[in-house]
Amino acid sequence: MTSPLFLISRRTLLAGLGGIALGPILPAIGLAQARKPLALQAKPGNVTLTPDKTSESWLLHATTDGPLRFNRGDEIDLQLDNQLPVPIALTCRGIAGVSAAEPLLGRPSLAAGGKDTFKLPLRHAGTSLWDTRLLGDGQTLPSPARAVIVREATSIQTDRDDVWLIEDARQLPDGSLLAPGTEPKDAATLFTINGKPTQDLTVRTNDRLRLRLINGCQRNVVALKFDGHEVRVMAIDGQPAEPFPARNSQLVLAPGTRIDVFIDAVRPPGSSTDILLHDGRQPRPIGRLTMSGDTAIRDKPLPPTAPLPSNGLPAQLDLKTALRVDIALTTSGPEWVKPTELTANTPPAFRTKPGRTVVLALTNRATRAAIFHIHGHHVRLLDRLDDGWKPFWLDTLALDAGQTQRIAFSADNVGRWLMEAFVADWAAPRQVRWYSVD
Repeated sequence: MTSPLFLISRRTLLAGLGGIALGPILPAIGLAQARKPLALQAKPGNVTLTPDKTSESWLLHATTDGPLRFNRGDEIDLQLDNQLPVPIALTCRGIAGVSAAEPLLGRPSLAAGGKDTFKLPLRHAGTSLWDTRLLGDGQTLPSPARAVIVREATSIQTDRDDVWLIEDARQLPDGSLLAPGTEPKDAATLFTINGKPTQDLTVRTNDRLRLRLINGCQRNVVALKFDGHEVRVMAIDGQPAEPFPARNSQLVLAPGTRIDVFIDAVRPPGSSTDILLHDGRQPRPIGRLTMSGDTAIRDKPLPPTAPLPSNGLPAQLDLKTALRVDIALTTSGPEWVKPTELTANTPPAFRTKPGRTVVLALTNRATRAAIFHIHGHHVRLLDRLDDGWKPFWLDTLALDAGQTQRIAFSADNVGRWLMEAFVADWAAPRQVRWYSVD
């Protein structure tokens, strides 16, 4: 039954930013520093988003389906093969601080038919999202994303660890798909979970679920609501948070946001509740969470969980001596350029010395919600009085029209890094600026 409490406006949806998991308790994983080969091919392929239509898309293919999984400390020997008729740039959202892998700035775009190899150290555990969408606006076909999981070096007490990759598409009546940056016309809006229209979960009494929620949508901010269950946020954008309950069991995710949650299955055996998705226009059921009638996994629920292991980000930020920069998120103007127009002559938004705290005041000058993503670092969302910060890290956030948010980070990663911005509208262009730590 749909809860009458799930009534959410776009402003409420955006204001809530800040988004399970399903096997036996995971064994301890050492910080192995193993070398792992990974071959990725960007190539045409087919996807089935509705039961009656198969659509062509441009896929990021690997030898295995589903999430790519590694251990913290691994180093990936990555080979990228572009079998598409257009240039691509690989973005590894969540793998911060690897300047040699930074798209356009550390690595040039890869031409059609080209191959590239580079090393990618995985210094942080967490949930990340990889895609080739940076140059994708207005192309012939859209490109789905890939979920990438970097497991913690110590055991995490959960019974299941699942990934939900949420994606959106615009499908014409003949089944063909539209790339973002184009007018959707009479295209239908579709949402999928791991490539399927719905995703159901069946759990045993006193199971603890870890669910890694990823908004892999091209443009849509979405909210998820788990009726009848307490949802505890454990990590955001690949970085551990101080655990806190999601208000009304509801989570809001901007495009690119990743939120890890724990859910303890304590409802009566045989009961079932809806999982709802809201795109700012209407709620829709996308799955059900069902309690099985099997024997309980344990006599009572697990005790409250401790925070996930730190990835070593600083506990404190020196706001008093911070470099302060105002950044306007606009749909036009000379500061922001399309990714295809970024050149060596494009001036940086700012430069800073390593180790200095940077505070960015982001103002959305557009008339619709805007999405901001920073490469290279994770940031704290500051309190309104600039006297503290929220108990989590971000690399992506959504701002309502006219809204200003302040974020801060310690510029510890030397290199040149992108910032991305776009309006939450399918036809709106993706735009970039860059900054330097040197």
